[in-house]
Amino acid sequence: MVVRGVRGAITVDVNEEQPILQATARLLHEIVRANGIVPEDICSVMITVTGDLDATFPARAIRAMDGWDLVPLMCALEVPVQGSLEKCVRLLVHINTEKSQQQIEHVYLGGAQVLRPDLTKA
Repeated sequence: MVVRGVRGAITVDVNEEQPILQATARLLHEIVRANGIVPEDICSVMITVTGDLDATFPARAIRAMDGWDLVPLMCALEVPVQGSLEKCVRLLVHINTEKSQQQIEHVYLGGAQVLRPDLTKA
């Protein structure tokens, strides 16, 4: 078993609590589905948001999910690079797995697909 990182990102239309929480939950659900992850396999989740999303902590969405109450979560601000993608939530999920790097499915949804078009499925 090794520790691997699974990346994902999603954009939010507005800086409001519910859209941020819903987008975060949607992104994590898709990462979990695509990689066959269960909470027990998770080492930790790093969550970043762009500075224009300050209506809530995205970790609240994950903490509310069944079985995720003991998973270590950390929120941070994304580096504010001029001209970068706005209203974006990013996840880095550290998992214990037997999968190789090539078998990991990273997930980019909505406007965040521009971040890694090489990893975005059509």
